[in-house]
Amino acid sequence: MDSVLIHNVLDKLPAAELKHSLTTFLRPMLDLLPDRRLQRTVLPFWDHLAIIKNMEEKIGSEALIPNPALQPFQVLVGEWQTIGSHPSLPGTPLHGRTTFDWLAGGAFLIMHSEIDDPNVPSGVAIFGSDDVAKQYFMLYFDERSISRQYDVTLTGNQLKWWRDEPSFAQRFTITIEDNSNKMVGKGEMSREGAAWEQDIALTYIRLR
Repeated sequence: MDSVLIHNVLDKLPAAELKHSLTTFLRPMLDLLPDRRLQRTVLPFWDHLAIIKNMEEKIGSEALIPNPALQPFQVLVGEWQTIGSHPSLPGTPLHGRTTFDWLAGGAFLIMHSEIDDPNVPSGVAIFGSDDVAKQYFMLYFDERSISRQYDVTLTGNQLKWWRDEPSFAQRFTITIEDNSNKMVGKGEMSREGAAWEQDIALTYIRLR
């Protein structure tokens, strides 16, 4: 059972049932672990997960519903295998994975990405909307502790995000192809207002 499936199962369990299930089934397994310190580490993690789940159910749970403004992004939801290149790593194919999943019941969309090459950071991004302004935004964070905000558009089969920060501007365009089973992404960057140059390029192939 993969981590995505486990997450989906746990996400559907009420807090009380989650707590009962974790206590009933995990404790006997943990007793088999030789390292008591590991037991004390693992079980509290699941306890905290149940507490968070309980908070979600009690605080603002009415808002944990699909966001109509983000429904066009449904085409992205799933797991993707990626292969690409970066101008700073000539001749090096970049293999990785990206997932898009609904967050908080569909109120937001979350993207996780990783590349096997350690020169490319793993990242996470959350997509949100302003339904009155009809605008989309993306908040990004990666393992370097770098955080950025991007404007986003999804028009036809093209997804774009960009930031116009003068010291380091970026733009990334994804073209959705093959009945939403393939995406081709092209990145560009500009430092200190200089001409645009190539950034990372990625091809996404749907796995699920």
